[in-house]
Amino acid sequence: MTTDLHDRSGLAALDGLVSHTTTQGIPTLHAARSGHEVTAGLFFRVGRADETLATAGITHLVEHLALHRLGLSDLHYNGATANAYTLFHVTGSEEEVVTYLNSVCAGLRDLPMDRLETEKEILRTEAASRGSGPGSPLALWRYGAQGYGLSSYNELGTWGLTPDRVRHWAETRFTRDNAVLWITSDRVPEGLDLGLPAGTRSPAPAATSALPVTPAYIQGDDGQVVLTSVLRRSTAASVFADVLGRALFQDLRQEGGYSYTAEADYSPRDAEFATLTAYADALPKKQDAVVGGFVDTLARLRAGRIEQSELDSVRGKLLKMYDAPDLGAAGLPSYALSLLLGHRILSPEQHRAELEAVTVADLHEVARRTWDGALLQVPGRGVDWAGFTLAPQYSPAAVTGTRHTSLEDDRVTLVIGTEGVTLATPKGPVTVRYDACAAMTTRPDGARALTGHDGFAVTVEPTLFEGITAERVAALDAAVPAESVVPMPARDPEQIPRPRERTPEPAANRRTAAGWGWAALVVLLAVLAVAWASLGVYLIVDRIDEGRIPPITGTLGIIALEVALLRWTRTANRRRKQARG
Repeated sequence: MTTDLHDRSGLAALDGLVSHTTTQGIPTLHAARSGHEVTAGLFFRVGRADETLATAGITHLVEHLALHRLGLSDLHYNGATANAYTLFHVTGSEEEVVTYLNSVCAGLRDLPMDRLETEKEILRTEAASRGSGPGSPLALWRYGAQGYGLSSYNELGTWGLTPDRVRHWAETRFTRDNAVLWITSDRVPEGLDLGLPAGTRSPAPAATSALPVTPAYIQGDDGQVVLTSVLRRSTAASVFADVLGRALFQDLRQEGGYSYTAEADYSPRDAEFATLTAYADALPKKQDAVVGGFVDTLARLRAGRIEQSELDSVRGKLLKMYDAPDLGAAGLPSYALSLLLGHRILSPEQHRAELEAVTVADLHEVARRTWDGALLQVPGRGVDWAGFTLAPQYSPAAVTGTRHTSLEDDRVTLVIGTEGVTLATPKGPVTVRYDACAAMTTRPDGARALTGHDGFAVTVEPTLFEGITAERVAALDAAVPAESVVPMPARDPEQIPRPRERTPEPAANRRTAAGWGWAALVVLLAVLAVAWASLGVYLIVDRIDEGRIPPITGTLGIIALEVALLRWTRTANRRRKQARG
């Protein structure tokens, strides 16, 4: 490795612990480990957050194709695609490690495109069998349907990606300048053939936001409470994650007996920021208690009620990791990832010094920032009472255009306009603008499903709305950017939705409206009748005084008005009874 990179990357801090060089243009770290087996990893700075919703899965697909030629093997090897990186790793003899790395790079240079459709099917099967982890929707709500939010979505690109697009992705992202290699050996093994194309080091994607305000909350599945918060990477923040995990375990399991699992995790997101995730499970009958206890624990730490003993306990555990043998080899994956992402690299001595310097006041500050940026997923009820704001459930605005009434609910209307589509519901609009459309799936039967960058989605089902013709669907197709369109296969006729019985306006609302309407009419008629009668009396008395009208005529006029009012009242009462049903 050149002296320039050595100085800029912070690798100088590892001198005497880890060796560094380049292997056919790829920055390489290596350190000896006891035993005969060697472990190696090849990082690339490309992951799910680099994709779009329409191409989601393209990195994972390249990973699968690159490993295909290895076939069946007794080697312990695998690949992994994360948000900001892809890793190929292997453990075996030196010769086996060389064979594996050479095969991976050969596969990246010449992907077996005859396997493309098969590997797509494998990825879809894998996704169907993979359960969602705790808080999996939280990334969607925080980031939207782009960048780091794509980890909440299925790999939609496995339906429409072409060989040319996949090949181009491999050629531009899986390059020697966008990679870092690490090996648990005192030297770089001979026989490596890692000839990858030249490229550029890609910085991690900038984070997007779909949350107008934090702390915020969403309502999620029963049985779990999950919190995420984005923090600037620091030793104090990593220590706080352990303090929070221990506090939740003590409060919710040991003392409250509400949860079986209560923990927290700190995971780097990019060069500057990390994601803190806290989790607690709950039985349905104890969910309210878990939510309350979870929020109380956070509030306690946020208020600065952190004992020195809590900090000392966590710090002691973290310091013990430096007593492990083969310290340099054990830290290789972390050092290589920091080099890949551009994060500062600390020697064991530097990290130990930072751990010793963390104070309770530092943890209090991290707790405050954790609360300020929190997104909380709770089962059942909301947590407005604790100062959390419900994340947006509807779009801030609707578009104008042709209106198509739902065949199932008179109160729901689909609007297809020149700027986007809106599903207008009684509680609010859901809008996807064409210029902010992350993906639109298309079906041969005319169905369209649009998802916006903010995560809101609108489905256009011609069978469920009035007046959606082939011409309207064609106009919709022409308005959405081609790179966002994902063709989907035909559905079984049984899968095409059919309208259920139309939902009328609730009877209670109709009756209330009718009752108030008739009551208002009766009052109005009564006021008019009284006014008319008063005027009539005045005129009659005036005429009597003048001797121009007999008194009996005035009396009959008043009686006639009273009869008219009585008839109007009876009619109003009869109609009100009919409205009540």
